Amino acid sequence: MAEIRELATRMELAGAGNGSDSASDFSAESGGGASSRFSSFAASEDGDAKGASSLLPGGISEIDTMKERFAKLLLGEDMSGGGKGVSTALAISNAITNLFASIFGQLWRLEPLPLEKKEMWRREMGWILSVTDHIIEMVPAYKIFPDGTKLEIMTCRPRSDLFVNLPALRKLDSMLIELLDGFGDTEFWYVDKGKSDVDTNGSALFDKSLERQKWWLPVPRTPADGLSADSRTQLQRRRECAKQILKAAMTINTDAILDMEVPDSYLESLPKTGRACLGDSFYRFVVSDHFSVESLFDCLDLSADLVVLELVNRLEAAVNLWRKKSHSHVLVSSNCSTTKSSSTDAERREFLAGRAEDLLLALKQKFPNLCQTTLEATKIQFNKVLL
Repeated sequence: MAEIRELATRMELAGAGNGSDSASDFSAESGGGASSRFSSFAASEDGDAKGASSLLPGGISEIDTMKERFAKLLLGEDMSGGGKGVSTALAISNAITNLFASIFGQLWRLEPLPLEKKEMWRREMGWILSVTDHIIEMVPAYKIFPDGTKLEIMTCRPRSDLFVNLPALRKLDSMLIELLDGFGDTEFWYVDKGKSDVDTNGSALFDKSLERQKWWLPVPRTPADGLSADSRTQLQRRRECAKQILKAAMTINTDAILDMEVPDSYLESLPKTGRACLGDSFYRFVVSDHFSVESLFDCLDLSADLVVLELVNRLEAAVNLWRKKSHSHVLVSSNCSTTKSSSTDAERREFLAGRAEDLLLALKQKFPNLCQTTLEATKIQFNKVLL
């Protein structure tokens, strides 16, 4: 929250400045990083006394738009100022999600992103992520004086996870935009619903039953003799590239969520026993002497994504319940003597949690495109650390 307050203060300074002098003062004052980006917004295009920034489509200035975005982050989306907003981490997460929906939510065609939307995406993502320029950690370093003596001091650097993950995500974002730009000249095209009947100009590349189910999608069309070999090869290559981009982004996302603490509200909502979490039949499978991860896919019907998601939710609940009880046992045993039976129970819970984690890993590897689980959604909702 402190980082956003600092940025908001600097924006007020930038917006209140007069002419190019205020812009240069702001730039010199802010130094590098995110703040230096804002100096360009404060500069006047024609040098007038108002210091107006460039206008966005609709006649709104960049400064005013940026102030609105940061005010929403600062107040945790509670624009009434009543102090009932969400955490800064969740506000930033929601801002990115909403921006993505407004830019890519209606992108149903393989074609370049319109220039206006592309500029909006880069501009507003820069605003949102500029907060991370102020998230730092202190690390020891040595300062060497002219006489050759060394003094150990503490220096600032970007927090290690942000230093690694943000450049990687920016690179993936650029790759995805470039991938879309490559569809500017293609052998296929799209027609609206009602014009999808096959005619002499081309053939429909759309299953009729799918067309009825997803009526909002445009219909892809190809020449009557189909796509050329080069076009097919190019499409396949781009498909594989998109899959790799998705895989890398999901890996970063999964690692970030794993680093978040499990909220107390989630732990308090869990059933009292592992059997209640898993259900009788699946619990018997997990505790069976003939347990194996491979047999899971033979015993259960996992053809529907909702069934798999429910199973993953149950497994995550059981794992966290068993881990919680094991942790409680460790705390109790460190303060007083424990019986042999309680130690055995703790070891059994740890053993079963390991089995459940093996099943979780197998399911997530086999179904990598599952929706967010209850645990993941709760972590994101109650997370207070910017990851």
